[in-house]
Amino acid sequence: MTINEIQNQIIEEFEGLDDWMDRYALLIDYGNELESLPEQYRTDNNLIEGCQSKVWLQADKDGDKIRYQADSDAILVKGMVALLVRVLNEQPIQDILDADLYFIDKIGLKEHLSPTRSNGLLAMVKQMRLYALAFSVKQ
Repeated sequence: MTINEIQNQIIEEFEGLDDWMDRYALLIDYGNELESLPEQYRTDNNLIEGCQSKVWLQADKDGDKIRYQADSDAILVKGMVALLVRVLNEQPIQDILDADLYFIDKIGLKEHLSPTRSNGLLAMVKQMRLYALAFSVKQ
């Protein structure tokens, strides 16, 4: 699936939920479904700066694609990073760099997060793109 197809799928999953408590519950479900990050990747080098909670992100180049693994010590934040991993994982490097992550606005995530969580979400997106940029330069 392409990045946009995955984003559209996520938007559809959130469309039926009018109450934000239900949307938060769905985010928590996504976080619970995210595989735990192996202990070897829970290092200070993999911590994302700018997040109030601890968020670890591991990225590995696999041909022209990137495989992301992530985790957080906060369940709601873990759900947010799970969505980002779902959208960008196993995607071509250039597609990640070019992606417009419109699903964040479409599902109302930005407007319903506290300013610190919103900043953390932006920091996660930025770090994922920085990995893609670094891998693109190495090609």
